[in-house]
Amino acid sequence: MKNFKALGIIGSALAVLIIITIVSLLWGQYPIDFSTFIGYLDFKLFGGVENDTYTLLDNIILQIRLPRILLAILIGASLAVSGASFQAMFVNPLVSPGILGVLAGASFGAALGMLISEQWYIVQALAFIFGFVAVGVAVLVGSMVTNSRSTIMLVLGGVISGSLFTALLSVVKYVADPYSTLPAIVYWLMGSLTMADLSGVLYVSIPMLLSIAGMIALSKYFDLLSLGDEEAKALGINVSLVRFCAIILATLASSLSVVMAGMIGWVGLIIPHIVRMAVGPSHKLLIPLSALVGAIFLLLADSISRLAFSVEIPIGILTSLIGIPIFIIVLKNARAAWN
Repeated sequence: MKNFKALGIIGSALAVLIIITIVSLLWGQYPIDFSTFIGYLDFKLFGGVENDTYTLLDNIILQIRLPRILLAILIGASLAVSGASFQAMFVNPLVSPGILGVLAGASFGAALGMLISEQWYIVQALAFIFGFVAVGVAVLVGSMVTNSRSTIMLVLGGVISGSLFTALLSVVKYVADPYSTLPAIVYWLMGSLTMADLSGVLYVSIPMLLSIAGMIALSKYFDLLSLGDEEAKALGINVSLVRFCAIILATLASSLSVVMAGMIGWVGLIIPHIVRMAVGPSHKLLIPLSALVGAIFLLLADSISRLAFSVEIPIGILTSLIGIPIFIIVLKNARAAWN
C-alpha cells in the first residue's frame, strides 16, 4: 500500500513537471498557441509540408526554449537531490550542496578560466576541476582527525575549503580587467541559463542523470545513516563507503550545475525541507521526489526570470529572493519534519 502511495505521489509530481514544461515551451516573448504546437509536433514526428512558421518554431523551440528548459530541469533536480543527500549524510537540516566547498571551488575555477582564456570550454573545465579540488581539500582537512567526530571534522573541512576558494575568487576578481573580464565574472556568478545549447545540455545530461540515479539508489542506506554511524555499522552498513559514494555523486552533480549555469543557491537547501514536510523522512521517497520538485521549482523560477520583466533577471538572484522567505517559513516546521 505504501509503495502504491509513493508511486502515486511521484507520478503526480512528474505530471506537474510535464505540464509546466509544455507551458514553458509555449509561453514567452513570442507566444505559441497550442494548435500550432500540435501541428509542429506532427510535422517533426511524421513529416509533412514545411512552412515558414515551422522554420521559425524550430529556432524558438529547439535553439532557445528547449535547451533552457532541459537545463533548468537537470540543475534543479541535481541540486535538490545533492542537498537531500548531504542532509542525510550529515544528519543536519542546514546542510546544502555547497557544504564541502564545491560551489566555491567551481566558481573560482570558472573565474580563473575567464581570466586566462576566452574559450568557454576552458572555463567549464576549470570550474569542474576546481569543484572536485575543493572537496578534496575538505576531505583532506577532515581526515586529519579520525575519531567518532570525523563527520564534524569533514564539515569543518568544507567550511575551510569554501573560505579558501572564496578568498581566491576575490583575488581573481581584483586582478581582472574591470571593463571586460570582471563584469563577465560577476554576471556568471549571479547564475543564468542563457548559455544553454542543446548539444551541451545533452552532453552533460548523462553524468548528471547518472549521479541522480546513484543517489536515489543509495537512498535506502540514508535512513540507516540517520540513526548514527555506530547503529548503521551494527546493521551491516559500510558507512565510509556509502558516505564516500554519496559525496562523489553529489559533488559531480553540483559541479556540473555550476559549470553550466553559474551559482544558483537555495535550491539544495529548501527543496528537501519542503519535500520532507510533505511526505516524511523516508529517503526512499524523499530523494526521488526532491529531484522532481527541484526541477519544477527551478523551471518556474526560470520562467519568471525571463518573463516577469522587460529584461531577464539572473536566476541565481531570483532563487535567493524566493528561497529566503520560503526557508523562514519552513524553519517553523523543520524540527517536526526531522523528528
